[in-house]
Amino acid sequence: MSANDLTATAQAMVASGKGVLAADESTATIGKRFAALGIDSTEENRRSYRDMLLSTDNLSEFVSGVILYDETIRQSSSDGTPFPEMLAQRGILPGIKVDTGAKPLANAPGEQITEGLDGLRERVAEYVSLGAKFAKWRAVITIGDGIPSTYCINANAHALARYAALCQEGGLVPIVEPEVLMDADNTIERCFEVTERTQRAVFAALAEHRVQLEGMILKPNMVISGKKCPEQAGVQQVAEMTLQCLRRTVPAAVPGIAFLSGGQSAEVATEHLNAMNAMGPHPWHLSFSYGRALQDPALKAWKGEAANAEAGQSALYHRSRCNSLASTGGYSRELETAGA
Repeated sequence: MSANDLTATAQAMVASGKGVLAADESTATIGKRFAALGIDSTEENRRSYRDMLLSTDNLSEFVSGVILYDETIRQSSSDGTPFPEMLAQRGILPGIKVDTGAKPLANAPGEQITEGLDGLRERVAEYVSLGAKFAKWRAVITIGDGIPSTYCINANAHALARYAALCQEGGLVPIVEPEVLMDADNTIERCFEVTERTQRAVFAALAEHRVQLEGMILKPNMVISGKKCPEQAGVQQVAEMTLQCLRRTVPAAVPGIAFLSGGQSAEVATEHLNAMNAMGPHPWHLSFSYGRALQDPALKAWKGEAANAEAGQSALYHRSRCNSLASTGGYSRELETAGA
């Protein structure tokens, strides 16, 4: 894929009113979500669940691409069509998670480094042959007592940059995902500080690795209060501080920012995105790349039963539509009761 092709694909991923569905949970992660609903995490159940999601009628109205897991990109719909081919037929770009997960960072208690660079060039080539158009790599930054360290931030920024360079070389648009976790008791101000440090390091590393900014997508966390913080910032403050952080750190050459939901509820993640877009225009398209915030209502409606497939698809369509509207600043809470 040429530089122009990478740019065109990146722009299509964040086209007006569209975002990315993250359906790339590892087998262990989806197993936990299935277990919470009493669903057996068999390969066939995982295939059936993804088939239900990906075959939702008219999903391409709101979803530009879907991030798949290694198992899923090799599976097929119930009619035998490989998932990447089925998505392409529906006007949706197939993507692939290429990292192999976060592991403890040596000599850094409580911190993590994402692995998966070994053999990545060869994996990229295989995924391109399977139909992938873009990829994703997630770095994990933990807020705690004395962390994150500069060592951890720089190590993860370096890995993200190496991944992004290899993807562009091999013809995939990289989604660069530095996630500052929201699990601690930190204030929104602390989240702002760590997110700013992280994103500065990431873009410095991307420049060193000659990554073409026009041919990538940033997938950051929003600047929010930690889950355990007694004082939770409101929607407007989250929107204002997130935008301030992005303006300080993200070059205008990046075509789009597709936020992760990071454990926020489906409705709150939508409200935050809408508030930011209502404050536009911005140098970049502000969109979504949600996993749980798009999938949870669909999974709960489906419950592992084929008879509930239509209910699951209806739930996914509704959440996708709400976030599509939020990506243009046109969402309101009234849409939740209207779509129920």
